[in-house]
Amino acid sequence: MKFAHMADIHVGGWREPELKELNIKAFKEAIRTCVERHVAFILISGDLFNTALPSIELLRETAGIIRKAKDHDINVYMIPGSHDFSPSGKTMLEVLEKAGLIELVNKFDENGKLTFTEDKTGVKITGLLGKKGGLEIKEYEELEKQHLEQEPGFKIWMFHTALTEFKPENLEKIESMSVASLPKNFNYYAGGHVHYIFQKKDDKSLTTFPGALFPNNFKELEEFKHGGFYIVDDKLNLEYLPIKLKEVVSYSFDANNKTPDEIRQEILNKVTDYKGKIVMIRIEGMLKSGKPSDVNFKEIISKLGSAYYILKNTNKLTTKEFEELQVDTGNVEDIEQKIISEHLGQTSLMKKEDELKITEALMEALNKEKEEGEKNADFEIRVLKDAVEVLEIEL
Repeated sequence: MKFAHMADIHVGGWREPELKELNIKAFKEAIRTCVERHVAFILISGDLFNTALPSIELLRETAGIIRKAKDHDINVYMIPGSHDFSPSGKTMLEVLEKAGLIELVNKFDENGKLTFTEDKTGVKITGLLGKKGGLEIKEYEELEKQHLEQEPGFKIWMFHTALTEFKPENLEKIESMSVASLPKNFNYYAGGHVHYIFQKKDDKSLTTFPGALFPNNFKELEEFKHGGFYIVDDKLNLEYLPIKLKEVVSYSFDANNKTPDEIRQEILNKVTDYKGKIVMIRIEGMLKSGKPSDVNFKEIISKLGSAYYILKNTNKLTTKEFEELQVDTGNVEDIEQKIISEHLGQTSLMKKEDELKITEALMEALNKEKEEGEKNADFEIRVLKDAVEVLEIEL
């Protein structure tokens, strides 16, 4: 008996149509491979979708892909992740379950005890969903585990949470819990949420994170080039299968003491291996003149037109025109306070302390998020109303 384990597919996660389509093709290829390799069942450890309410088009296309597995008698077991489960409890995964395409394993009985879902192979599967901000960690603390740990047979625990002991250094700030919080005596711990490839095996169990099935942002695409998933057997032998649909090539450019035109020309001279590939262009440094937007990317994209897609990252490209705004801290609140303080007193209409209070109150009023189900027009009216109250304006 063997099964597949994938996670963090994030269907709909990319804004760019070409990469959004590539993401879906990666899922198609993964399911095709599962059919070809005759796996008994498939585990998806959260974040099938990038949002709890994906478009009907994405839902239809995803359902069609999963149907290919069901047509070959391969069951698909899932838990919701932090992206495809909302605080209100709404998730399109329930629609897929009602259609008989998947089975959610994070189920409780009438006594509030987590139950097992048993596959036709006799393997028993259960787990907890993931929530935004690691809010599911508290549920692990309150979870009744004794009956789960005493259950006999080959058992799989699905989870969508970072584990403190196994976190990579670049993800040190992400919410996590100790491995000790997981229920004991399971054979396989199928992780999701953390986008990196990891496995830890001991005498009786195997814990893994397969990483994203397709890289979900610029940094991941630059670092990993592709995604993939695991195939595991009942002896806990593990095989990682990469999903490589397009070759990714990365280029970095130092903009220090250069003009936008010099950077443009350097890119055109250096980027020569691009035909049919995803081209990653990262530019960092401080221009000696002009603005980051002066780099003529329209011409660059035109001349590299036979590339599959070109992605640029200019987050660390700066200009001397804004040098005075640089601060020596990465804390957002500190940056805001420093910029506010530097610009107080430019009006004679009020005292600095009153100006500071109004500025902070106005920022708080404008920082509200749209509530789930709230219409755009209602949200705009609510924010405008709060801002007007801060400014004490009569309409």
